[in-house]
Amino acid sequence: MAFLLSLCITGVFAFLGFVYPTQKILPDGYYVIRHPESLKRLYAVAQVEYFRKALLLFFWGRTENRKKYFDGSRQGIRNFMYQTKQSEFGHLGAFVVTFLACIILFYFSFYWLAGFAFLINILGNAYPVILQRYHRIRIGAFSIKFTMKSF
Repeated sequence: MAFLLSLCITGVFAFLGFVYPTQKILPDGYYVIRHPESLKRLYAVAQVEYFRKALLLFFWGRTENRKKYFDGSRQGIRNFMYQTKQSEFGHLGAFVVTFLACIILFYFSFYWLAGFAFLINILGNAYPVILQRYHRIRIGAFSIKFTMKSF
């Protein structure tokens, strides 16, 4: 039940993200990484790298899947930035709604269901948010180097 709850809520946000530019709901300032060192520490402590490797192994390992997001061009960088924001918003929205559902489940004494749903929410939504923000740090550093070489 916990998995289905998280899957349904995340699915709603994923569908909306495929249909609409949902990242525009949040202001542009939200997507600016203000404390990259803190995010890098969180990435390391939470061991998000293992999550990233699992995604590559099971979902994004095939070259044609990855080329949908980044094709190696300047426009590819813009597309990748757009995709990270879309994905981040979808997972952030799903995280918040699922977290609220966990509070409601806990209130009504569904402790085990709330606990499992919370753990699934961390892995299924919080980790992707951290990963997308980390991608933008790396893209930012790459974009600066890429721009410098253009001159």
